[in-house]
Amino acid sequence: MYIAGIRGLVGSNLKRAAERQGLEVHGKPSSELDFLDRKATELELKNISPEVLVIAAAKVGGIGANSRFPVEFLTRNIQIQCNLIDGAHIAGVEKVIFLGSSCIYPKFAEQPINESSLMTGQLEATNRPYAVAKIAGIELINSYRKEHEKNWFSLMPCNLYGPNDNFDIKSSHVLAALLRRIHEAKASNSTEVEIWGDGTPTREFLYVEDAVEGILHFVSSKNPHELVNLGSGDEISISNLANLIASVVGYDGEFTYNLAQPNGTPRKVLDVQKAIDLGWSASTSLVSGIEQTYSWYLDNLVGDSQ
Repeated sequence: MYIAGIRGLVGSNLKRAAERQGLEVHGKPSSELDFLDRKATELELKNISPEVLVIAAAKVGGIGANSRFPVEFLTRNIQIQCNLIDGAHIAGVEKVIFLGSSCIYPKFAEQPINESSLMTGQLEATNRPYAVAKIAGIELINSYRKEHEKNWFSLMPCNLYGPNDNFDIKSSHVLAALLRRIHEAKASNSTEVEIWGDGTPTREFLYVEDAVEGILHFVSSKNPHELVNLGSGDEISISNLANLIASVVGYDGEFTYNLAQPNGTPRKVLDVQKAIDLGWSASTSLVSGIEQTYSWYLDNLVGDSQ
């Protein structure tokens, strides 16, 4: 197995889980191999010649980062995807699994969001460039699947979190950002924490170890579908998420809401029935996942966040 993005949230956890199953895992961090370099990417895949390629490499970030750097989120992700997918074809890789994002679905899609909702409506403006790049990756996978009869497919996880997440305040996603800010507020005896928007949007969160179990489940099976959602099936408002994190961290301050900042999509929860029918479902509750994530954060990053 070759993992593109082996140092990231998904890649690092997938590496450990795959090795526990006895799989041989390959991959290089971006400091050693730039997937924007097409020739180097092709040569790497030809030299390794893996049976499976999992594409977890991407430029990612929250609403703020997406809003500030739309060009980078669009062009870099498209280039990374095309280089890896085309390189896999040249190298004769038997199975490619492309990891997308639930932001590919329309802003006002019917809930829970079925895979058939793809490209049926307008995207959320705050992360549209990233979503368009991911949709292009899905379409390229589907095109190879049809034209060359490949056993390639895409998995669409909801919001992921867990050990080795990105906790940088400027570029992290909502759960990691809230966890760090609430922890720092407790540590500094601050009486309030600011939340972007009004706190009413609902989101679905999937613990990363559940996600990698899903990926490995599909690695070992022939997938009859082009696109499969991965999610917990549960949703929570941003304000309730903040309260849940506060209870785990032990913070008893107040939350204020910055209404000048965008809410994003008002509601987003995935229809995961297809994944269930194919033999996979999430098993980690949100509170348990947050507890494990916070424990990892304290053990690994708390010195960097003070």
